[in-house]
Amino acid sequence: MRILVVLPTYDEAANIEEVLHRLHAAVPDAHVLIVDDASPDGTADLAEKIGAELSGEGGRRYVEVLRRPSKSGLGSAYREGFRHGLINGFDVMVEMDSDLSHDPAVLPTLLQAVDDGADLSIGSRYIPGGSIPDWSWHRRALSRWGNRYAGFVLGNDIADSTSGFRAYRSSILALVDFHAMRAEGYGFQIEMAYRVMTSGGNIQEVPIAFVDRIRGTSKMSGWIVIEALVLVTWWGVRDRLLKVRR
Repeated sequence: MRILVVLPTYDEAANIEEVLHRLHAAVPDAHVLIVDDASPDGTADLAEKIGAELSGEGGRRYVEVLRRPSKSGLGSAYREGFRHGLINGFDVMVEMDSDLSHDPAVLPTLLQAVDDGADLSIGSRYIPGGSIPDWSWHRRALSRWGNRYAGFVLGNDIADSTSGFRAYRSSILALVDFHAMRAEGYGFQIEMAYRVMTSGGNIQEVPIAFVDRIRGTSKMSGWIVIEALVLVTWWGVRDRLLKVRR
């Protein structure tokens, strides 16, 4: 399989070197696309430097950097990365954070699930073997109940539809019309899983341990949570009304 790992970045100079080296160790044949939103800390320049050091035989580039003119959001970065991957013929596309919250060593397990037949494999915190060791009980409860709400409203049994560590088969991405999506953050992850499900895709979850970043500042905000809640409610109402009318 030709694998593309899409890494959105904004001010991740403190983490990008370790992320790229650990990714290269875990999946040495993968290609990495950094989608950088004009990081003022020089993340893009550092990523290009590391990419040059990791280039393979014959000058094959391991890392490519896509520089965007301004901060445009997580969902937008993944949509650009997926478009790039489809145009360039990659078979599998991976989402993961660039702050080391997602352990690159787990990536072969996600990819194996796709190789075994999954259209989408999700690194899940809420199946046996998954964990969030650093979260407080109320933060864990908010996340878990948010996932349960999404599952109830949208009619799926995905334990962790908000997880941002996942691998897609390119053929399913070509079906789900991700180009038309506008959601960011958790809303983007939930909608992508929902679209894969309603397109008849096979979704599998594998356990991961999610750890909080050690270096840098989180980009998540309360608005991202509110956006996801509003969108999930709207999708559920919209689709159930359509079923009733039919």
